[in-house]
Amino acid sequence: MIGRLRGALAEKQPPHLLIDVNGVGYAVEVPMSTYYQLPGLNDDVTLYIHYVVREDAHLLYGFYEKKERELFRELIRLNGVGPKLALALMSSLSVNEMVEVVRQQNVAALTKIPGVGKKTAERLLIELKDRFKSWQPSDVVTSLAEEIGVATMVTSAEADAVSALIALGYKPPEASRAVSLVADKDSLSSEELIRRALKGKG
Repeated sequence: MIGRLRGALAEKQPPHLLIDVNGVGYAVEVPMSTYYQLPGLNDDVTLYIHYVVREDAHLLYGFYEKKERELFRELIRLNGVGPKLALALMSSLSVNEMVEVVRQQNVAALTKIPGVGKKTAERLLIELKDRFKSWQPSDVVTSLAEEIGVATMVTSAEADAVSALIALGYKPPEASRAVSLVADKDSLSSEELIRRALKGKG
């Protein structure tokens, strides 16, 4: 059972990472809330891991904070929520925002997320309401989406952003449109493009 990884960040292409731990490369998928906090390539990083064993694969999901991993585990316990949808939910809403959405029973906030229709959103909010009763504000991380600075630019920032959105559940045309709506800003990194596209902000 792998509960934590610490090593060099060898590759990052949201939502996929490769962590080099003493010469062994571990492929890890992360939500954008974690991706935004990553250091530069080849720098050391520590991630809390949720390890999934399937008949056809062993999968690692990584999180910068323990509370993120706890939220992920709560989400995948819900009927009809798999790891891919859980990552999409956590990429669009920080832990703090998710708790507030549930407390307010905000259906509209969830239906903006790819793969979440109105009926699914209503069911998720009802099921999560009791689970979040014990979660206090001091337990949750702050909204990461508002704390991101301009990262190192890459020449294919828009293409990387589109690829990341597709991996998070967007259909290719939806991903292209979401990025194009926010890509008119100068000097945006792929991380910033993804953040704005997920938030629907131009």
